[in-house]
Amino acid sequence: MKIKWIPFLFVILQNTSLFGQGNYDHFKVSVYTRAYEVQKMQDQHWLDSTWKVISSQLDIDKIYLETHRDLLIVDQKTLTKAKEFFLSKGLEVAGGITYTINERNRFETFCYSRKEHREKVREIMEYTARNFNEVILDDFFFTSCKCDKCMAAKGNQNWSEYRLDLMTKATNELILEPARKINPNVNVIIKYPNWYDHFHELGFNLETQPTLFDGLYTGTETRDAVMSNQHLQPYLGYLIFRYFHNIKPGGNGGGWVDTGGMKYFDRYAEQLWLTIFAKAPEMTLFDYRQMLYPLRKEYIPAWNHISTSYSYKDFLPLNEHHGMAKAASHSLKIIDEVAGFLGNPIGIKSYKPYHSDGEDFLQNYFGMIGIPIDIVPEFPYEEDLIILTEQSKHDENIIEKITRQLTEGKDVVITSGLLTEIQDHGLEKLVKISNTGRKSLITATKLYGKITDLEEPVLIPQLQYFTNDSWEIISGMDNGLGWPLLHMARISNGTLYVMTIPENFADLYNLPNDVLDQFRALICAPLDIDISGPSRVALFVYDNNTFVVESFNDHPVQITVHIKSPGKSVIERPDGNKVKTEIIPELKQRGQISRPEQLKITVEIPPHSFKVFTTN
Repeated sequence: MKIKWIPFLFVILQNTSLFGQGNYDHFKVSVYTRAYEVQKMQDQHWLDSTWKVISSQLDIDKIYLETHRDLLIVDQKTLTKAKEFFLSKGLEVAGGITYTINERNRFETFCYSRKEHREKVREIMEYTARNFNEVILDDFFFTSCKCDKCMAAKGNQNWSEYRLDLMTKATNELILEPARKINPNVNVIIKYPNWYDHFHELGFNLETQPTLFDGLYTGTETRDAVMSNQHLQPYLGYLIFRYFHNIKPGGNGGGWVDTGGMKYFDRYAEQLWLTIFAKAPEMTLFDYRQMLYPLRKEYIPAWNHISTSYSYKDFLPLNEHHGMAKAASHSLKIIDEVAGFLGNPIGIKSYKPYHSDGEDFLQNYFGMIGIPIDIVPEFPYEEDLIILTEQSKHDENIIEKITRQLTEGKDVVITSGLLTEIQDHGLEKLVKISNTGRKSLITATKLYGKITDLEEPVLIPQLQYFTNDSWEIISGMDNGLGWPLLHMARISNGTLYVMTIPENFADLYNLPNDVLDQFRALICAPLDIDISGPSRVALFVYDNNTFVVESFNDHPVQITVHIKSPGKSVIERPDGNKVKTEIIPELKQRGQISRPEQLKITVEIPPHSFKVFTTN
């Protein structure tokens, strides 16, 4: 695959400044303020004292003032006072709305089937547009209501069909038309949360809304993957911004992170770093109140004495005056030092049709084993290799599209989840590979004759195929019997690969390094770069010969980077030091995936740290 340079465009919304004119060189930093705290700003002492604490620890370019949340509407006098205060401090000021009835009651939303709720939604929008030229809608412009009115209005539709249409109409009738009538200069932005694979069931419409709104914004918080109820993998903080960028190129205004659910300061920092690695032009910190939270010593990890990216030696000690604003500031200054070296992000395309689900959030696990992923809403015909998950079953023409790729000499990787859905719906005309419905608890893997025991058993689906019609590359071993982990079938001018996904996606992390290395080498081949080593290490690749490796492990790890440019040198950023390199000869062995001659570097990564490199 030849990498094509595509300019990364940013929407410069009204009242925003170009990079380099604010407090940071490569992005803007904003703070969102809930209606509860805006209302408190009627008290001059509270406003002065809180701002003094935050601004003494964090440089801020912009502030969002929310007008409504949980039926609290900030009064005009207080709102005007707050606006004038922050404008006097040199900040850009924008408005915000959270459309909740009661956030504490399982995020109770408005009912868009009820007249009185619709009128209130319109009233709030008109009030906010009257006060601001830029308005952002926080996470909750969806509906979870299943009252009798909604049940009756839905009729024979399923909830997804009903709500997608309902909220598209609400976008026009209750948000955009009233706002633009009140203020023709207003820019209205929709901020989407992090649970993108479930949007369609609640009415977030990624097919229609991005074209209607003036811009969109991305919730990039992932918090702690184990302790939070969502269990989102850290890589999602990067991937979701890229996905929304691909939906509305140039219209994704920034990323948004809160301080919730973190175990350590560097887990909070990682969310900010990943947002900037995705090339977000603005980093919004939620929220004003949270920036005042006192720093807790239990957030200092055991590895604080190691020289990590977070650089605890420059962050500690803490005192009673320090708040989360200090942690945010420390994190942002670190990433600002390297953000300027990054070009436009590139990755292996994974096709997710609009309103699709299946193997939810799986692509983020790929990212966590070192495969750079880029989710796209349209089928990527131009790519030499693509990866398709179960989500692709929602495209009724997916078999024809796969066939076209193969006949054009391109490769397609499908997951066992997608295989299950299409094995009897057209794939059998190309190759007979099927999910038997049985499971195996594998305790070892076999790769090119080498058996490697697993530290923990992994449950996988049993795939079945016809001998010599297709070929097993990696096997999962169960008491002497093996089942495909990676399978291949040559079809026409291309190759179809089937990647078996463990029943627990996180068990991808428990596969041996040599198995993960094979996955990476195969899937990353079009990028001319891949890594080998343990899991929970991400690779980010850019079109200017720059790449980033980031570890989410609690212990130091060593990885190897392979670059298909043997004559090049490698420079570490930002210090500019040349990295020791080694040449790996071309690999051609029967039955193995061949490798061309490559450049190799070995990288030691401390816990929860990243390193940035450029090849020349």
